Parts: sequence; structure tokens; C-alpha cells
Amino acid sequence: MPAEYQLDWSKAKPNPYAARLKDTVAVVLAPDVAEVFQTSESVNTFLRGVIAAVPRPSRRSTPRRRNHPRKGGLTTR
Repeated sequence: MPAEYQLDWSKAKPNPYAARLKDTVAVVLAPDVAEVFQTSESVNTFLRGVIAAVPRPSRRSTPRRRNHPRKGGLTTR
């Protein structure tokens, strides 16, 4: 911040609206996409449907071990 701004922080107050924004994420839509979705609820509904339709990769409870030739794994000749 430039030195010519002499801000007096002694009178600063907490933002009373900050609690409302805690779990909010702002995403900027392209104008052509924004024309399709008139409300944030319509965007969220559509995206939740897409998320439900796309298969998720399975998660393993333990990480897979890889045989690495330099770290004691099996090598083929």
C-alpha cells in the first residue's frame, strides 16, 4: 500500500456481515453461461446433478505399493 495512505486502524470495527460470507465461494461465469442460469440456486442444482451422474474413482483404504527397481522391487531381465 502506498505510503500516502495514512489509515487510522484504531477505529476499525469487525465486519458484521462476515459470518454470512464464511461458506460462500464466488465463481465468475462467462456471459453466455450466465444467460442460461438466472439464479445461484439453478447453477447449484445443475452442478449437483452433474456430480451425481459422473462416476467417482474408487478409493482404496490403503495406498497401493509399487515395485520400483531402484528400491528393492522385482526386476525383469
